[in-house]
Amino acid sequence: MKKIALILAALVAGASLSAQAPAPAPAAPAYSITADFTYASKYIFRGVLLAKGAFQPSVKLTSGDFYASVWSSMPVDRGYELEFDYTAGYGFKVDKDWALDVGLTVYTYPGLGVGDKATYEGYVGLNGPLGVLTTGTYAYYDFKLKAFTAQETLGYSITVDSKTSVNLATTLGYVAPDAGSSYTYYGFGVTVPYKLSDAATVSVGAQYADHNISGLEGSHFWGTLDFNYTF
Repeated sequence: MKKIALILAALVAGASLSAQAPAPAPAAPAYSITADFTYASKYIFRGVLLAKGAFQPSVKLTSGDFYASVWSSMPVDRGYELEFDYTAGYGFKVDKDWALDVGLTVYTYPGLGVGDKATYEGYVGLNGPLGVLTTGTYAYYDFKLKAFTAQETLGYSITVDSKTSVNLATTLGYVAPDAGSSYTYYGFGVTVPYKLSDAATVSVGAQYADHNISGLEGSHFWGTLDFNYTF
């Protein structure tokens, strides 16, 4: 909130001073916090169904190139697992357009047995433009489940007006565990964000995903509704 001090001396002398030396712009904040409130009609992770309907709130702290977040999935149906994920990462600029992203995610499941409550996954990714597209190429390794994942995501954004865009994305991934069978997953989706203000955005989306795991349900369609606010 701006505070304006009305001082008689400033009224007399300040006009000429401000013409010669404009007031400096306020310093950019050292960090930002983003709160996100999402409802998804299905929770799909790497092509696999993990819940039929879930509230998925999250909060993310960003400071320079460092970020940390807490994400959760709270299933509507109690037959699915409650999940909390904790992530910390750092971005390294490769050049003005490309950045390297490295970090660690801890996946936790409070309702499971002691030995199954958490897994730990490191990741490294490269993000940047590819013509009119954006691309994110990532490699993940879960140290507890001993599973390697490679994933490529391509995105395209269509600007409708100053408040609205249509964002398209497609994803292809491959999971290779040390023990057991590997599988491929893929998906695509469309998201339409609408800016309510400089800080607040509401989005609706429609998604599709599938996999080639024998004997496991695939071919999932679902929708999302999201409210995002940055402090």
